[in-house]
Amino acid sequence: MAKRINRCIELLESGENVYYTGTGPLTYENGKKQAKTWADFLITDFEHYPFDTHGLHEFMRGLVDGGPTNSGHRTPAVLSTLPSNCRTVDEVRANAWQIRQVLSSGVHGILHTHARQAEAVRAFIEECRYPFQKPGLDRGLVQGQRGAGGQGFPAEIWGVSGPEYTKIADPWPLNPKGELLIGLKMESRESVANAEFIAKVPGLAFAEWGPGDMGMSYGYEDAHDPPYPAEMEHARNTIKKACDDAGLFFLSSWNDPTKSREENVQFLLDWGVRVISGGGEETAQIGRRITGRQMPV
Repeated sequence: MAKRINRCIELLESGENVYYTGTGPLTYENGKKQAKTWADFLITDFEHYPFDTHGLHEFMRGLVDGGPTNSGHRTPAVLSTLPSNCRTVDEVRANAWQIRQVLSSGVHGILHTHARQAEAVRAFIEECRYPFQKPGLDRGLVQGQRGAGGQGFPAEIWGVSGPEYTKIADPWPLNPKGELLIGLKMESRESVANAEFIAKVPGLAFAEWGPGDMGMSYGYEDAHDPPYPAEMEHARNTIKKACDDAGLFFLSSWNDPTKSREENVQFLLDWGVRVISGGGEETAQIGRRITGRQMPV
């Protein structure tokens, strides 16, 4: 029987690496299909595609009706990006309705984009939380801003009561009983300069360095994959160190054209990447084989 609602947190707690893919179409039918996904979690991309929360509701209903997953969870974990960014406090507060909308659809976390200032990240974390939650208030956070009234649908998706949902819909590992996985993309020169302070904001679980946007920030039209110029190598290592120092898991892809698929996966594992991006199911199969994962997919 599953220990947690959020499969991804369960795996990270047990020392496993995690692999993900996109949700695909936000329909009820696709949700039923994706309930048996090979991935440890799914991401719905509202950063680049239409903000379809009605479709997200239907997709999440499909996951429930198509489940349980092969690992015994009610649904796979689902994270969402947002149409807005995490650049300034004003931008986060003005677009907090987007945070409420995706969380009220029953997703299990948010991967916010273009994080540049620690103050903006604090505001983001606060908007994800209910006001009665106390962990982190002694570490610079203020009272959560998420309001009551929208917990019925996500509670149904998670298979819990409304009151129970409000207790556990809180960022992990800040709240050890929390089931929300909150991450960031630090993907600009400003992110690099502020990485140490951003990574220390309570409530985060993981972060990435966003090489595509990072390359553009340094003036490169397309520098998503290695080999990287010196300033991007500096950015990559600076953000990874900030995450390591703050105890955050790191998300990264690695697609060196001079290496085999297995060599690229091995590089990520050797570098200490815990959330592995890109390569699809084949990459996950290789990584799981290398690390000897015994838990069911």
